[in-house]
Amino acid sequence: MKILLTAINSKFIHSNLAVRYLKTFTEDLNYQGIIREFSINDKIERILEEIIKEKPDVVAFSTYIWNLEYVERLTELIKRVDRNIEILFGGPEVTYDSKLFLEEHNGNYVISGEGEKTYRDFVLFKLGEKDIKDIKGLYYKENEKVFFNGERPLMDMSEIVFPYKENDNTIHDKIVYYEASRGCPFSCKYCLSSTIHGVRFLPADRVKKELQFFMDNKVKLVKFVDRTFNCNHKFSMDIWSFLINSDTNTRFHFEISADILTEEELKLLSTAPKGRFQFEVGVQTTDNKVLNNINRFVNFNEIKEKVEEMMKLKNIHQHLDLIAGLPDEDYETFKKSFNDVYEIRPEKVQLGFLKLLKGSLMRDESEKWGMEYSPYPPYEILRTSVLSYDEVIKLKKVEEMVDKYYNSEKFYNILNFFVNMFETPFDFYYELGMFFEEKGYFNRNIGNVEYYKVFVDFYTEKLNGEHLSELKEIIKFDYLSFNKKKWLPDFLNRTITKEEEKNIMLEYKEIYASKRYHVEKFSIDIMKYVKNNEIVQKDKYIIFNEENSEEIIEVN
Repeated sequence: MKILLTAINSKFIHSNLAVRYLKTFTEDLNYQGIIREFSINDKIERILEEIIKEKPDVVAFSTYIWNLEYVERLTELIKRVDRNIEILFGGPEVTYDSKLFLEEHNGNYVISGEGEKTYRDFVLFKLGEKDIKDIKGLYYKENEKVFFNGERPLMDMSEIVFPYKENDNTIHDKIVYYEASRGCPFSCKYCLSSTIHGVRFLPADRVKKELQFFMDNKVKLVKFVDRTFNCNHKFSMDIWSFLINSDTNTRFHFEISADILTEEELKLLSTAPKGRFQFEVGVQTTDNKVLNNINRFVNFNEIKEKVEEMMKLKNIHQHLDLIAGLPDEDYETFKKSFNDVYEIRPEKVQLGFLKLLKGSLMRDESEKWGMEYSPYPPYEILRTSVLSYDEVIKLKKVEEMVDKYYNSEKFYNILNFFVNMFETPFDFYYELGMFFEEKGYFNRNIGNVEYYKVFVDFYTEKLNGEHLSELKEIIKFDYLSFNKKKWLPDFLNRTITKEEEKNIMLEYKEIYASKRYHVEKFSIDIMKYVKNNEIVQKDKYIIFNEENSEEIIEVN
């Protein structure tokens, strides 16, 4: 008996934790459990071919908001090719309306809620060792009627089997997901974690042993899926201390609640090697009334205080999240939220849009707040009583500009040049987004060089263009910091002579002998601009390390 555990990930770089859990939880049973991972960017015909080629008895899909429609189409194709292949669905997208989903879809079974124990019982059923009527948490179809044997109690975390193995070669080039706890102590209305009360933890010693596995295997990024990692002070201190004192290049990503960080935790975090941790902080909005509307009983100033303390440490990469479309937050209020967060200048500002997930309290209250949302995954907000559809579209333009330019961290000095020319940061990103719209850039792919040249066109066509030559020098610096050094786009000037380059190479011959470096001449004191945002006309030579964008040498 063969079950194909199938993951349709949102990107190639992602991996799927759920299917690995299911496989390892049943590895002692006498059946074939095969994992196949794809992405929604793969051609559906290719995935269909790969699935049919495996000749499975059952295809099990892990479903999420980003892949449900894809999985539905794929399921229909599988059944048309071979009606005898059974389909098992699991995951958050089928957990809250499982009966209706199975009635309306061309599948056979749905696992509702946590999947490990239900899946194990399902395998035993397929092996003839268990009656399907005794399987808690499983919806099943017989003669087109759907049956359910009741919910399954939450499992003890210590029963979970570590899902990664030494011979799993796929984890080295992917984001590896890991969880040390399940549940969340908070009750945010838009989040499914609010529907399950309490938090369950793995033993800290076990967590440390499993994290050591990732470090030993030189995994690049481990992303904790814990909803609020620092909700247990003793636990988070223990794990962070272990990782801080480890000799590794692995980076660890945590979702945290900044407002509950303690001084003891901040003191410990100050000792972390630079780049070891990245924190995702769910700000969502800086309006305290709106925060209360979503059951987040916290003051933005408390979040800001802790985030700024971490910024001063200069060793932790921070992602601050905002959500547009929250109850009673209008366009101007959201604009203020954006500017408040941007003022902190975290490494990333992640601007998302409210998704009214199945089973969430927010969906239940949608009428109260005049919310219209897409009935199709990912159930994104279309408008509210105080935020029009046109305003949502404007915010989407801003989001694209912020994600491409600010979050890439490759245009830092160029953005500083422009932001200071507008009343607020939001105004700049909005105007840049409108310029993209006007030029049709949202409707076609533009190349890497064009993303830089946009600023020249934007400056000359929409602003006064008075300091165009200085802007080009700033663009040249940011471009050379992250792109090939030996070549410059046509719209940028390379003025250094071979004689000047030769003299600098001789003066710095020790470094030129050991690494690949490139020297460039600027007509402004570019490092003074980088450090102080001040433009001074002065020839300046900069040496770039072609293999390390962070190493920049100022020639005296």
